[in-house]
Amino acid sequence: MNLASQIVGSLFIATRHMTLTPSQLVGDNSSNSSNSFNYFKMIKIGILGAAGYTGGELIRLLINHPQAEIVFANSESNAGNPVTDVHEGLYGDTDMCFTSDMPFDKVDVVFFCFGHGKSRQFLQEHNIPANVKIIDLAQDFRLAEPGNDYVYGLPEINRDKIAKANHVANPGCFATCIQLGLLPAAAMKLINGDVAVNAITGSTGAGQKPGATTHFSWRNNNLSIYKAFSHQHVPEIRQSLTQVQGSLDAAIDFIPYRGDFARGIFATCVVKTDAPADEIIEGYKSFYKDAPFTHYVDKAIDLKQVVNTNKCLVHCDKFGNKLLITSCIDNLLKGAVGQAVQNMNIMFGIDETEGLRLKPTAF
Repeated sequence: MNLASQIVGSLFIATRHMTLTPSQLVGDNSSNSSNSFNYFKMIKIGILGAAGYTGGELIRLLINHPQAEIVFANSESNAGNPVTDVHEGLYGDTDMCFTSDMPFDKVDVVFFCFGHGKSRQFLQEHNIPANVKIIDLAQDFRLAEPGNDYVYGLPEINRDKIAKANHVANPGCFATCIQLGLLPAAAMKLINGDVAVNAITGSTGAGQKPGATTHFSWRNNNLSIYKAFSHQHVPEIRQSLTQVQGSLDAAIDFIPYRGDFARGIFATCVVKTDAPADEIIEGYKSFYKDAPFTHYVDKAIDLKQVVNTNKCLVHCDKFGNKLLITSCIDNLLKGAVGQAVQNMNIMFGIDETEGLRLKPTAF
């Protein structure tokens, strides 16, 4: 085989599963395509807070993403140490080391994997070039307010805004799971009374830093509630429901539970409505017909169907005038870094599912 044939063959293999426009193959530099991205160009990435659970999962996704190149993984306390010293599940996958450096001039996008409240403080103390995109996984910029140019990063309702955004605020884990359960009902204007929400999360939702309620001997074979009716994700849930329904006078009565498992969120929501079940189900299927990761399922769902994936599964049952909605996600993926990578893909105009075709740990 001659050299030309080898090149053509390689290009065919690389693109056989892609749907590309001519502009994507050669790069579109027109003024209307600021977020289009050449499929043969790597997205250069910086990660801040790379030593936590979200940082580790983000590294895992990005080193297997065909268009991602991690330029730096910042961790002040682990600078100089191999990433595998902390994220031991990456043995054999990377020889990358943590760094204290933050060369923002060498990246296209930065992921903030900080604890809540630290992103705003970091931006007050550091300058990031205006052309560098930011995806913030903390809650600092999720709520719309004057002077906040961050787009709320829930692709199921904000895909077009995300595609044009320079700054994205990634949704919270509970917020993602609960919203995706309720948003089709909001689109049908069914949320006219208080909504009862119960949701249980795995221990990774509390972060990597050990605490009294994450200790194995306490968490194992145990169940508890926390922040009943006062969880910090309720305002962003209300914000999205209001956006879709037009107004929201109802309360979201949310009781979170700590589960004795590592990862995943399972939520139940009860909405009172006289709408027929078949119309509701059709509305749910229609709402998510173009969503690559959120799916309505005709039978009861369970947590293992989504753990280790970027999926959200949703199911509805009707009991008299009570609509029972169940939804589930992996809190570290669709509830955090999987959705962040999905947002990155949208922001750079590449396939939304790139790097996110993952197998659930069902068995």
